[in-house]
Amino acid sequence: MAGDGLRIGVVGVGERAALATHVHDSAADARVVACADPHPRGRQAAHSLFGPEVPVHPGHEELLAAGGIDAVMVFSPDHLHARCVLDALRAGVAVFVEKPLAVTTEDCDLILRTARATGSRLYVGHNLRHAPFVRQMRQLVLDGAVGNVRAVWCRHFVGHGGDFYFKDWHAERRNTTSLLLQKGAHDLDVVHWLAGGSLRQVSAVGELAVYGGITDRRDRSGERMTEWHDPDVNWPPSALTGLNPVVDVEDISMLQGRTGNGVLVSYEQCHFTPDYWRNYTVIGDHGRLENFGDLDGSVVKVWNSRRTGYREDADLTVPVPRAEGMHGGADRLLVKEFLRFARDGGPTETSPLAAREAVAAGHAATRSLRSGSVPVEVPEIPRELVSYYANGQP
Repeated sequence: MAGDGLRIGVVGVGERAALATHVHDSAADARVVACADPHPRGRQAAHSLFGPEVPVHPGHEELLAAGGIDAVMVFSPDHLHARCVLDALRAGVAVFVEKPLAVTTEDCDLILRTARATGSRLYVGHNLRHAPFVRQMRQLVLDGAVGNVRAVWCRHFVGHGGDFYFKDWHAERRNTTSLLLQKGAHDLDVVHWLAGGSLRQVSAVGELAVYGGITDRRDRSGERMTEWHDPDVNWPPSALTGLNPVVDVEDISMLQGRTGNGVLVSYEQCHFTPDYWRNYTVIGDHGRLENFGDLDGSVVKVWNSRRTGYREDADLTVPVPRAEGMHGGADRLLVKEFLRFARDGGPTETSPLAAREAVAAGHAATRSLRSGSVPVEVPEIPRELVSYYANGQP
């Protein structure tokens, strides 16, 4: 690291790159000093976000070759993650990569092996591990509020899914594998965190139930999502217009599975609901807890004293702490942790191993979904990688 602080390069200046603006308010000695994006809109966004003096390279290769950076933050489309991350690790810089780590289990394992071989630090942007409602649920589980966890269920109502995922590159299998992997990586990571173990066998069903029948398509490669997303129009979902020319990912999918420590898991994801939020339920041998809402004003309720019919007055109702910023303040905390990790190393709330397990579960579930819902085994992480990452990287 240079004596004048932590120098950050940003790869891919799309919608999610705004996350890197927290670099400046999370550490006094850290700053974005260079960007990479091949599109003119990306170059404009880089100067708007980080200043007109920041150089913008056409690709990550040129950014790395120019030198002068200590770490990179990768926000490129998912199918480009692996190549960029591998090149950055081999260049000896610390890496932040937006979730998912990659779009196949094999690429995830290659990335983990490369980070181990090079000694470069690897951090994956699973911001929900810093989200107040998830942390509250996790603490209640650790405190024994429901006893031993026996099942974790998640329902993800993706109310803006048509705009967010079916009008650009997300809609194509070649870029995401599936939304069960791409969008589900967040949820599966949280499910694993709450369950205390990772899925080892899965089966899944899914359909392209609504958006596949819409024929109004156009190329939006020169546009930004903020230009086409309007929550007050395009209802019902079948009235959506201007979808990506290729749409071949499912818009509704469901996964069932079992973790290595015997917890049963159910995960449902739908991209044409009227509401947009995540609902997790954790069932133990001494109670049940569930979140109602996932941002400001949400609560976690616990029922654990007696058998009853439905009752709204839970035995324990825990308000979720309010926080400013995206995802309940999780984005700012994520960047702050990455900067500390890039500088000093050590354990973090997010985990490259857990990020890989989320992708592996989604990848296996996609294979099941597209092969008649047959059960699919989720490959375990190579043992030598577990020992390297388990307690934080050097």
